[in-house]
Amino acid sequence: MTTKPSIPVGGQALVEGVMFQGRSESASAIRRKDGSIETFSQPRILVPWVQSLKKAPFLRGIVALYESLKNGSAHMTFASDRYDVDPSEDAVEKPEKKQNIFMVLMIAIVGVISYVFGKLIFNVTPALLAAMFQSVPALSGHVIQNLLEGGIKLVLLLSYLYLISLTPLIKRVFQYHGAEHKVINCYESGRPITVENVRASSRLHYRCGSSFILFTVFVGIGVYMIVPIDPLWVRLVSRIALLPVVIGISFEVLQFTNRFRDHRYLSVLGKPGLSLQLLTTREPNDEQIQVAIEAFETWERAETVQPAVKREG
Repeated sequence: MTTKPSIPVGGQALVEGVMFQGRSESASAIRRKDGSIETFSQPRILVPWVQSLKKAPFLRGIVALYESLKNGSAHMTFASDRYDVDPSEDAVEKPEKKQNIFMVLMIAIVGVISYVFGKLIFNVTPALLAAMFQSVPALSGHVIQNLLEGGIKLVLLLSYLYLISLTPLIKRVFQYHGAEHKVINCYESGRPITVENVRASSRLHYRCGSSFILFTVFVGIGVYMIVPIDPLWVRLVSRIALLPVVIGISFEVLQFTNRFRDHRYLSVLGKPGLSLQLLTTREPNDEQIQVAIEAFETWERAETVQPAVKREG
């Protein structure tokens, strides 16, 4: 008989590793260059007034995104710092070390590009491109312009994810992303966390950040309908100014689709997000699954024995 879990858990893929976080703890594990697995855990620092915002619909999405980025950065730093640390290295191995440093730098560069892409290019460029077609009578209407902008944004998103997935480095990150999902699905099904059970679990998950990104595209189409498309500067500024609104609504949609993922009819609402995960995840090998399991077990031990650190504020 399986036992359903009582503690919610989320995760994130790292450089050669995986991170998991729950209510009070976060933990990660990486596969180091020498083949060993190293773990890291830290309690989540909870600010009371910030936690109170997590109870407010629409606002909690912005808070959750902020906490995820802040907590994830500590584990990304751990993974980058510890991957190629090997005290037994000699001078002959220095060229290899440089290659590993280059890999870490590439991850950082991709992260920066992703941030800029998401905040500026991904929000402003589609509006500019759609505006170029306003001279075409069939594409000049308010509704059509917003639909066209959303379509361009979707094409840019899919193209970007596909192109970065072609690089060996990102392919491995996507494999660890798949391992993370498999562990969470195995955990939520109540089965023992073993390599065999995790391998048999799905690499897709309703509560994934990839689904959230896709929802921001669809939600944005509706939200931006309230803003005039002329003059152009108003249209462009609104894409940045209304981003918190889009994030807040998209988070609620994500939570809704996860809540009803087993519903006979409503589960279809989460299918587009699952389809996108076919791009952002890959089937992991057993060694990657072992790293994900080690990260999960480290988190589980920390979560059950140590409460979160509360900070006044």
